Amino acid sequence: MQIFISIASYQDPLLKNTIEDAYDKALHKESLVFGICDQSDDPLDLSQFSYADQIRYEHVETIFSRGPCWARTRIQELFQDEDFYLQIDSHTLFEQRWDKILIDALNEIKNLGRNSEYHRKPFLTGYPRSFEYNEELKAFERHTADKNILPIGYRKDSLFMRDRFSRQIGLRTNKQGFAHGYLLAAGCLFAEGRMIREVPYDQYFYFYGEEISLMLRLFTHGYSAFHMSDLPIFHLYTNHETNKRLLHWSPEEDQNRSIKWHELEKKSIERLTDLVLGNPLNGYGLGNVRTLEDYKILSGIDMINKEIFDEARATTSEFFEKVNWEDIPI
Repeated sequence: MQIFISIASYQDPLLKNTIEDAYDKALHKESLVFGICDQSDDPLDLSQFSYADQIRYEHVETIFSRGPCWARTRIQELFQDEDFYLQIDSHTLFEQRWDKILIDALNEIKNLGRNSEYHRKPFLTGYPRSFEYNEELKAFERHTADKNILPIGYRKDSLFMRDRFSRQIGLRTNKQGFAHGYLLAAGCLFAEGRMIREVPYDQYFYFYGEEISLMLRLFTHGYSAFHMSDLPIFHLYTNHETNKRLLHWSPEEDQNRSIKWHELEKKSIERLTDLVLGNPLNGYGLGNVRTLEDYKILSGIDMINKEIFDEARATTSEFFEKVNWEDIPI
């Protein structure tokens, strides 16, 4: 059972740490395949890894980069039908046996698929717990205290802030096990490998619109989002001295590009509207297994009319606390 690990990295000094930690903490190290798009000034030296034959690597000069979705699309071209697909950011750490934990969790949900279409094509996602650099110990410190499900909801003060784009926010629950989801985190996504053949990444999104567009496409193609407690993945959320790096939209990075980041973002917002309204997107449109009306019932958000159908469901932990993950939520 091979796991293809997609890592889109931009000027990130922690890329090496992420690769090493994923490998070191895995139970079945021989089953890992890394797909990396390294957008940086200096290419990664693959000779430093004893498992370099398990790394499919592309280096791109930053001036040619078109953003995260563009990079993730290039990585998916390196995919060779591995059994599972894990998409992470390049500043990520892991718990011991993370690979077995995720596979077992996905299979537990999928086992319900014998009797429930909704559980037949699951994917796991969520905003991972954080980690930071401990100056005294000179080591990374994972924040493991919260073992409960940490789902993703819509941010109440940022609903439809840019046409059909709304901000997302991590929520808290007092619940363990699994919960249905209606949003995803692009930096933490685990599924069967066939998912990216059926719903490949759309390179024409930039940053705003990346996650909700993928969620809508997956959902309407019959895929279902799930959150799990004690997720064995950790993310660095701050850009400080331990991970001081330039971002794609940093002025000094963007100034010499032929297409500026704000142009890419504008097109991304427009593309989200085209997606929702069913306009042709050359194979990157919605599926026909479920509808946006189904998504409205699930999430409390009416994407077509830009209306809030159920504010509590959309912006609080109520849905995740009350609805049993084994039940069909729509």
